[in-house]
Amino acid sequence: MKIVIIGSNGQLGTDCCNILGVENEIIGCDIPEIDISSMASVTGYLTPLKPEIIINCAAYTAVDNCETETELAWKVNAEGPANLAKSATELGARLIHISTDYVFDGFLKPPNSYQETDATNPLSEYGKSKLAGEEAVLNHASDQIILRTAWLYSAYGKNFLKTMLRLAVADPKREMKVVNDQHGSLTWSYTLARQIQKLLKADIQGVVHTTSEGHSTWYEAARYFLDTMGVEYAMLPCTTAEYPTPAHRPANSILENTVLNDAGISAFTDWKEDIDAFVEKYREKLLAEAKGE
Repeated sequence: MKIVIIGSNGQLGTDCCNILGVENEIIGCDIPEIDISSMASVTGYLTPLKPEIIINCAAYTAVDNCETETELAWKVNAEGPANLAKSATELGARLIHISTDYVFDGFLKPPNSYQETDATNPLSEYGKSKLAGEEAVLNHASDQIILRTAWLYSAYGKNFLKTMLRLAVADPKREMKVVNDQHGSLTWSYTLARQIQKLLKADIQGVVHTTSEGHSTWYEAARYFLDTMGVEYAMLPCTTAEYPTPAHRPANSILENTVLNDAGISAFTDWKEDIDAFVEKYREKLLAEAKGE
């Protein structure tokens, strides 16, 4: 199949190019090749290619900046998916759109999890703009899948785990404070890309949750990762109130992969198993990057 991956320079986009490229014709693109907030740019780029699948990994994900750069957030996260959905329908292409746990308010008490059919209630501009993007895809794309994921990490780009490693390596004795009252599931973008590969052959449409099984707090996740990496560190748990941010972050980001599990096609395993595999594969690369080598 001919697949266009938008946002191909990001964490998930990179893994999708690598994994899906084994059996498919992949065309990766990012800014400045395509600006999804512009219908003219979307049409001008996609129409000559005539893709069968369009995977949208592009988003404005600076959650706190979304509170002040609201117009930009809505252009990328809401208008962008709308443009892609309209173009996909015109081209007869399937649109796979990546969304987020931030469409929920997070008030559900852990360890309860959110299912695809649960009511949304975003409390941040990021979450609101991403929900608007979901609605645009559902309204304008005749063949679509919306994948809600959370707490993504990979060997590429910036993410929470890499930040923790960099801080630990820089000063192992310095106590890092990490939030211990937000719950979710660390999700390896490599596994999500493998899940997308499975979904290419599945007759599924609509909203699908796609996160690792099991859950933890950020504090628990950071400790497990650094322990697995075998590095020295000092860490203390803290509350969300002790670490205030401009944007509301859901206290509960645990998503249930109900659609995938019911269909028997889930590629996901427990988050700790993925961390083990991630570290085994990339430990030396991660350490070298953390040390600035």
